[in-house]
Amino acid sequence: MRNWLSGFKYFDLYIFSSSSLLLVLGLLMIYSTTLNSPTNLLGRQSVYAVLGFVALFAVAFFDYRKLKKTTGVLYIITVLLLIAVWLFGRNIQGSTRWIDLWIFRLQPAEFAKLFMVIIMAKFLDQSGEKIKSLWYVLLSAVYVAVPAGLILIEPDLGTSLVLFLTWLCMLLFSRMNKKHLAILALIAVVLGVFGWFFVLHDYQKNRIYTFLDPQADPRGRGYNVIQSIIAVGSGSMTGRGVGRGLQSQLKFLPERQTDFIFASTAEELGLVGSLFILTMFGVMFARIIKACKLARDNFGMYLTLGIFFMLLIQFLINIGMNVGLMPVTGIPLPLLSYGGSSLITTMLALGLVQSVIARQRAVRFD
Repeated sequence: MRNWLSGFKYFDLYIFSSSSLLLVLGLLMIYSTTLNSPTNLLGRQSVYAVLGFVALFAVAFFDYRKLKKTTGVLYIITVLLLIAVWLFGRNIQGSTRWIDLWIFRLQPAEFAKLFMVIIMAKFLDQSGEKIKSLWYVLLSAVYVAVPAGLILIEPDLGTSLVLFLTWLCMLLFSRMNKKHLAILALIAVVLGVFGWFFVLHDYQKNRIYTFLDPQADPRGRGYNVIQSIIAVGSGSMTGRGVGRGLQSQLKFLPERQTDFIFASTAEELGLVGSLFILTMFGVMFARIIKACKLARDNFGMYLTLGIFFMLLIQFLINIGMNVGLMPVTGIPLPLLSYGGSSLITTMLALGLVQSVIARQRAVRFD
């Protein structure tokens, strides 16, 4: 008990404070954008937030190094859950991504992102110099390809892309031979061409076309992006006020609690609210990077590195698609977007970062 409580001495308040403020802002915007909705999304997200904090504290004082013994089980659970989605999942708007558990809709793909970070952290840790071999690089690609492929056929291109990019970034910071990047790039091009013609659905291709020219079909496939850009631009300096956003309240802006919550925030809280979001994420990312640099072992280093890239990629893609700089892919904004699986996964990830920090006893983390 004494050792458990001593962890508070190393608990990083910067990460906790910035993530908590972002979560509270997310709850405020969910409340604002659902004022006239019959569904109590705020109540549900509040419950998820409580569960998320419980998960964060439970994991923060758990020795992350023990996770190395569970990676095999985690991988099996990940694959089985993704197969279960395909067999028993609930289809919503053309995608089968959720397992209905009566009181909670589980989205296994969200947890798969974190589980694969843990699995890859152990793989890279144990590989050591062997990762310089092309065989080990390709082996790591196979590990990631199975869950990424299962997520892709849901279909959920965005999450599979996050999974792939997180793996690639972790690999780039390992001891791999950088000459092998050319081989990986060639494989990616071949798979990309194959995927374009034989895997991607028409609506997914349309998102690429829309990104290149959103005005080509302003009332059709370009509608979402155009409305999002209008919402962001109309916020001006201080915004229209909570609950007063025209694009959000009149429902011109689609998916305003999930994919486009940044646009909703920019419209109602203006540039001030947008800068607040960017600043809080900046603080959180900076502290995660510091935790990565000061990690006492390679597993902890790769674990925090993977979590950093997992969250950063989602952050960049979501905000990018809100302002028209990225194709719309359905990626939630961590801590702000509505969704229980996404929020709990993010809080678990931050809890693991806190666990790494708590064991940096050789260096004062301040």
